[in-house]
Amino acid sequence: MQTLFFILSKLFNFIFSPYTWIFLLLIFAIFTKKPKRQKKLLIITFIVFYLFSNNFILDEVMRLWEKPPVKIDANKNHYTYVVVLGGVMSYYDTKNHQIGFNRSVDRLMQGIKMLNQKIADTLIFTGGDGSLLKTIGPEGEYIKKYLSDIGLDTLRIKIESRSQNTYENAKNTSLLLHQHQNKILLITSAFHMRRAIACFKKQGINVDYYPADRIAGKRKFIIDHLLIPQIETMDRWNLLIHEWIGYFVYWIVGYI
Repeated sequence: MQTLFFILSKLFNFIFSPYTWIFLLLIFAIFTKKPKRQKKLLIITFIVFYLFSNNFILDEVMRLWEKPPVKIDANKNHYTYVVVLGGVMSYYDTKNHQIGFNRSVDRLMQGIKMLNQKIADTLIFTGGDGSLLKTIGPEGEYIKKYLSDIGLDTLRIKIESRSQNTYENAKNTSLLLHQHQNKILLITSAFHMRRAIACFKKQGINVDYYPADRIAGKRKFIIDHLLIPQIETMDRWNLLIHEWIGYFVYWIVGYI
């Protein structure tokens, strides 16, 4: 079931990727024998490319989807647990024992901050190997060693390293909590927060949230942001579309 779920998720991501649409439009344009149709297809391809590579458009859509920033005051807010969702690693170098972090590492950095400022008593990191072929390894175990290496008190850290997706993050974390009435702060990426909150709520866990690594920052009206295409913007659209698909599939199968 897990393998089928993973394959279907990847298939949907491929079908709805802007890269796929642009590639198919170009293929149709190249092989069509009607000049008029070819011209139309090339114009449509250009429009699709421009829309999905425009930073301003992406930011406006992201701003509607991402959870807004939250201010946490160490003097006013206190939590029993801060729960950090995995997905912060790209790879683990077994030869040099070194973690290759990705942009989502901000999740972990914000969790460490909450622990160091004593806003939370205990940090729970939840994340296993979400890849189909298990090429990364148990993320939680690598993070546990990393946190120990940088001098954090391991008595204030709990690791859950079996989860392969957000649903399992919530389900397995619930087993670590002594009672669901504890005050819990959930940290994950801003674009991923809606699905994460829904998964925890489904497990009967009410959380406050703290979004990390937001994509939509302050609204900008500068030329390069408004008009100049950026290829990395298409990657971020892929990320957002992946999240929309994930949210829809989770709703269909009853995970949220």
